[in-house]
Amino acid sequence: MTDPAGAPGMEEDDLLPLSALSHLVFCDRRAALIHIERVWADNAYTVEGHVLHEAVDEKARRREVRRDLIIVRGVHLLALALGVAGVADVVEFHRDDGGVPLPERAGRWRPFPVEYKRGAPKPDDSDVVQLCGQALALEEMLGVEVPEGAMFYGRNQRRFPVRFDEPLRATTREAARRLRALFDSGEVPLPRYSARCEGCSLKEICQPTLDRGSGALRRYLAGLGKVT
Repeated sequence: MTDPAGAPGMEEDDLLPLSALSHLVFCDRRAALIHIERVWADNAYTVEGHVLHEAVDEKARRREVRRDLIIVRGVHLLALALGVAGVADVVEFHRDDGGVPLPERAGRWRPFPVEYKRGAPKPDDSDVVQLCGQALALEEMLGVEVPEGAMFYGRNQRRFPVRFDEPLRATTREAARRLRALFDSGEVPLPRYSARCEGCSLKEICQPTLDRGSGALRRYLAGLGKVT
């Protein structure tokens, strides 16, 4: 099944990074700095994240087969309807009569995406939107419903189930629309300081505290037609 989002006639070369959905929901300025300006900086949190993903993506076996479970790591995904592409950390295939057939495997199997993050569950939707984007891509590619997946957080060392209900799907489609609009504009939004900025690896580059008491700056930029 295909969600009716994204641009009609989308080609693979036009697709945006699926991971950018998470960055956008967290902060549109961060998404623009990373994916438009190509800016990046590591901090202790991102280094921990790299180590966790390395353990999942590089050191573990790419494919494991158990009786009623197949685990595949580093799965390339395309979602033309959303206009994004990326790689899923892990996609499990659970034996399910309502699933899809797999090559060289008896029975039918339902995909179950699992995304790995270094920290703890976030108060916003940034992580689960990325996971939902993976689910929508799997649905489009395989033609099967993907009702749920899971987030694994390194700090907690356990999984948190995620149900892909309609509100989350709608939030994900809207994030994809906003991401496309951001890329089409080619502009980096102005900084807006919040508590989440303190843990962001791009804090020194972004300079979010410029937002504090920046009325004169905003009036100047407004005069140039940069802000409204």
